[in-house]
Amino acid sequence: MSEERSSIVTFGGESVTLIGTEIRVGDKAPNFEVLANDLSKVTLEDSKGKVRLISCVPSLDTGVCDAQTREFNEVASSLGNDVEVLTISVDLPFAQKRWCGAVGIEQTKTLSDHFKMSFGTAYGTYIKEHRLECRAVFVVDEKDVVQYVEYVPEITEHPNYEAAIKAIQSLLKVKK
Repeated sequence: MSEERSSIVTFGGESVTLIGTEIRVGDKAPNFEVLANDLSKVTLEDSKGKVRLISCVPSLDTGVCDAQTREFNEVASSLGNDVEVLTISVDLPFAQKRWCGAVGIEQTKTLSDHFKMSFGTAYGTYIKEHRLECRAVFVVDEKDVVQYVEYVPEITEHPNYEAAIKAIQSLLKVKK
């Protein structure tokens, strides 16, 4: 049975229960299995050796999730090939593909946790009451160590984009 945590985040002002262990800076990033838009399996290990920005959103079809994904997609184009930007939600892969095509997302990989909730359970973002992901951002270095974590306290609010981007930039400076 996975750990359940409450009083961590709210959704529309109401406290929700998160399933899974809270990830902290310095933890080894847990592996996960999600689906790409073509239904192929994707794991953390698939991007080993790169810095990973993992943006977790409830649904791409909402305003804040749309803005968050667009923001990180724009940033991704300036980060180079050493950074992989992943956006994970429980939207179906078909819906993610349609959304990406409609808004022109090309630098970010959208991935679905709908089938197994593997990411949500491994990273403690699975909202029990709604079978959604909470809003969170993780930066994982090329050695699979978590270097930045933000569980956004109110799911309807934006993450701290600047702090996540600074975490990535500092890792890229160390790498050079």
